[in-house]
Amino acid sequence: MKRLFFLLFFLPLLGSAQVQFALGVKAGPNFASINAEDGVAGNFKNRTGFHGGAFALVKLTKIGIQPEVIFSQQGSRVQIDGENFESNFSYVNIPIMLKLYTVAGINLQAGPQFGFATTAEAPIEDQLNPGTYRIQDVKDRLKGSDITLGLGLGWDLPFGLTIDARYNLGLSKIYDDAPDQQTQEARNQVIQVSLGYKLIKFGK
Repeated sequence: MKRLFFLLFFLPLLGSAQVQFALGVKAGPNFASINAEDGVAGNFKNRTGFHGGAFALVKLTKIGIQPEVIFSQQGSRVQIDGENFESNFSYVNIPIMLKLYTVAGINLQAGPQFGFATTAEAPIEDQLNPGTYRIQDVKDRLKGSDITLGLGLGWDLPFGLTIDARYNLGLSKIYDDAPDQQTQEARNQVIQVSLGYKLIKFGK
């Protein structure tokens, strides 16, 4: 009897709802930097990288949930003693975004992102030549995982195209074993601009 009541009550609601399911791909540039202590924050500048991956979208009228799997090049340009270096970090990120649709496919986005470090290189002082720095592998010093908060604005265009602009604010520290005291509090911060395409789409 309960099952019959459920079917009679909820099926008409589901049938009348505008439900959409989509699978797609997305890619675009990253503008990444490191959020560090105030005393050294000016030494970290934006590094341009790349991100790309896949997404799924479940949309019910004005609300959508969009999990993604994204490869992301992050890090920062770093200035040390007047010399420029690059910290190159790569992550596989899994954002889970809640999307609030307004008009004409424009949507507001917010949600957590869980990242997993794949590669990491940064300038480290040469112990044999104090005062000089060289790029070294620091993945063993990095935390294996990263947590960020994603905030963004998107636009679902006709023909399955999507455009997103997102700011990912680091909530967890990057390093387990920081190369120096100045980077102990370092966190990722990334601005992403994405162009996407829904390869498969069901519903409106």
